[in-house]
Amino acid sequence: MTLQIHIDDGTPPYEQVRAQISEQARSGALPVGYRLPTVRGLAESLGLAANTVAKAYRALEGDGVIETRGRNGTFVAAAGSAAERELASAAQGYAERARRLGVGEEDAVAAVRDAVRAVYRE
Repeated sequence: MTLQIHIDDGTPPYEQVRAQISEQARSGALPVGYRLPTVRGLAESLGLAANTVAKAYRALEGDGVIETRGRNGTFVAAAGSAAERELASAAQGYAERARRLGVGEEDAVAAVRDAVRAVYRE
């Protein structure tokens, strides 16, 4: 696993750690079951505070990218199972809300498309 933190980037270090691990897990560079370094170990190697890495790990666990197995360590989770469930739930909630607001299907899908483009171009 290779991570680089760019202090001049303007992106908070925990977000850089989260994004890089997430991308490497998604791309397969970090395979399912790969054991991640401890919070302290990764913090030391990156020159960051342990709390910064812990915050990134918590976010990754919340996203379903990694899973903590108690004293056994932290591992890359099975490809997207929790993330896919959360995404489906969010999509369902959005669709129901759009319908309650009286928004047509095409307009609801267009709004999602616009939002996704805006977020992924950041």
